[in-house]
Parts: sequence; C-alpha cells; structure tokens
Amino acid sequence: MAENDLKPWRKDMWCIPKVDAEYVARMEDVLDLYAEAPDPQRPVLCFDESPTQLIGEVRQPIPAAPGRLERHDFEYKRNGTANLFVFLDAHRSWRKVKVTERRAAHDFAHCMRDLADIYYPQAECIRVVLDNLSTHTPAALYQLEFHYTPKHASWLNMVEIEIGVRRSQCLDRRIESRDSPIAEVAAWENQRNNSGARINWMFSTEQARPKMAKAYPAKSHNPAEPLEPKHDPGPPAVAPDAPAAMSPVTTADPSPAPPAVVAAIVAVIWVVIRVVVAPMVDRLHFRLSTFVIEGR
Repeated sequence: MAENDLKPWRKDMWCIPKVDAEYVARMEDVLDLYAEAPDPQRPVLCFDESPTQLIGEVRQPIPAAPGRLERHDFEYKRNGTANLFVFLDAHRSWRKVKVTERRAAHDFAHCMRDLADIYYPQAECIRVVLDNLSTHTPAALYQLEFHYTPKHASWLNMVEIEIGVRRSQCLDRRIESRDSPIAEVAAWENQRNNSGARINWMFSTEQARPKMAKAYPAKSHNPAEPLEPKHDPGPPAVAPDAPAAMSPVTTADPSPAPPAVVAAIVAVIWVVIRVVVAPMVDRLHFRLSTFVIEGR
C-alpha cells in the first residue's frame, strides 16, 4: 500500500450526477442561453442563494504584528445564520446581492418581484437560470421564464462562480451579526459592478456533446423516410480457373494470438528455462571448473 500510495481510509465527498437524456436536455438549454447575443428585452439572469453562518468571538482576537499573524481563539459562539440571494446578469457586468434572514418560498418570490419591477422593469421576458431547490417554483410569478439546471449540476449556473468570488473576497472570516454582511456585500457589489467584472463562460453545447455522447438518446428512424433495403453481398466471387492459393480462405492472414495466449506461452518458456536449462548450465559449469582444477 505504501509503494502504491494507497490510502483506503480516506474519502472524498463528491456530487455524482445521473447523466441521462434529461440531464443533457437541461444542460443544452442553459448553454444555449449563455451563447445568445445580449437582448435587453429578454435578459438572462443567473440566480442562487448562499447561506452564511454568523459566528462571534468569545475572546478578543490578538491583532497582527510585524512577523506575526492575527490570532483567534478556537472557541466561538453561534449567532444563527443569514442568507444571501445573488443575481448575476449573464451578458453584462451586473450583480445584486440581497441579505435575508431565511430562504423560504416567499423570500424567493420577493426576489423575483424585485427583479421584474425594480431591476428590469422594461424587459418583455426575463430568463432566469436556477437550480432545482423546492422553493424555486414559478407559482404566482409573471414576466419570468425559468430555465432549471440539471440535478446535481449547479456548476452550470454561472452565479456559482460569482458566489465563490464573493466568498473569497468579502466574507472569508467570522461574521458576528447580519449587519456586517449587508454593509460589506453592498460595497463589494458596487466595486464589482463599477469595475466591469464579468464571468468569462467558455463551455458550449458543441463542446458538451462529444464529452457526453453516451448520454444522448440513439437516433430513431423517421417514419416519413423510407428504409433503404440492405443487400447481402455474400462471399467474394472467385474465378473458376483460379489456383487454390488465390482462394479467399487460403489467402486470409492468420489472426494474431490473443494477448492472454501470448503471455501464457512466454510464462511457460520462462519456467522451462529456470527449471530445466538453468540447472544444466550450472552442472556444466561445475564440471568444467573441476576439470580445470584437476588439470592444474
């Protein structure tokens, strides 16, 4: 185990999707949205939520000093959670983060209402890319068109990348109260929007199809198209006065032996050399040595 670097006691938590026809259909639906040209009347918005634990300090941290990092006590106190709803425009540098206490269905509905009435009031239809959370339902909503990512495929939602950026740049430490993320997220949001930051999405439907070819359903026959008859060519024709050596049976090259057979033959030869030939060579060498000594 040490030679092969095997560590069977270690495990890795992984999201294992079921890649089937429904998966690739939803995947292509989302990728085609990303590939469209920007349309102000039909914007594409990516949406998701990100819960954040509110953790307070039990003891005052020791500030950093030259040559020494800031020190925090390992003990902490829980102050509940806060939820961050994140919007991201797929075709321009715009994002919006809304901090709430929960992520219930009515909180989701309020976010969608703000999206239609405040942020995109002139849009004819807002296409929203989101995952399959139970609260993400189109009930009582209008002017919105939902495009769901496949199950266990949140990586297709562009806003997941933005959430990772926000987590590393803004909320990568202990947050004690809900007021802190509200102020800090607002500042981070303005900085990102003003800097023109965007997600450079590079994965397309054309790249996805060869990678997931096995998940696509087999092409079925169109009943409107006639089936072409299949002709059996039969055995190849041989001239009646051709010699026997020209027969297709005699001219065919012998098929190579399977690798398992070749390995077995090599093993037998090796055993014969070790068991039979090697002792004979040793005895001959001993006799020659004895003859040389006696001759001296």
